[in-house]
Amino acid sequence: MSLITILEHPHPHLRKVAAEREAAGIADPAFQRLLDDMFETMYEAPGIGLAATQVDVHERFMVIDVTEGHEQPLVFINPVIRERSAELRVHQEGCLSIPGIFADVTRADGIEVEALDRHGKPFVMAVDGLLATCVQHEVDHLDGKLFIDHLSPLKRERAMKKYDKLRRHGD
Repeated sequence: MSLITILEHPHPHLRKVAAEREAAGIADPAFQRLLDDMFETMYEAPGIGLAATQVDVHERFMVIDVTEGHEQPLVFINPVIRERSAELRVHQEGCLSIPGIFADVTRADGIEVEALDRHGKPFVMAVDGLLATCVQHEVDHLDGKLFIDHLSPLKRERAMKKYDKLRRHGD
């Protein structure tokens, strides 16, 4: 396994909308290796989710593991959020593509997501809390959106000023 470079804001490829992943290529050893490399990169960063868009692959798949001990690695290929709860949750989000910046984002507390697993088997999963937040965050990446897009203009401007300062000073 090897680490992959994570694109950082304002890289224009972070705004690309990912194309559906062809199911026929899921068993390909190179694709399986890419999934393993994405997990290794995510854990090393450290993070809890990584979308293919963030590693400059513009296909609809992502890896997630919200456990502290890395014991629940999840792969979502061609994820579709089928339902969102009316109940909302505010969670402080960060992003491996905007390192050092965190902000409160309001999202659905519960969702139902449909996808293929790493072996191409379809599944539907109802999740809530942190995992629901993470899935929504990573699906946003696949749609060319960043968590800062959910902030008010003033909060987004403040976050970007802080981010620019961090980048200039190499923090």
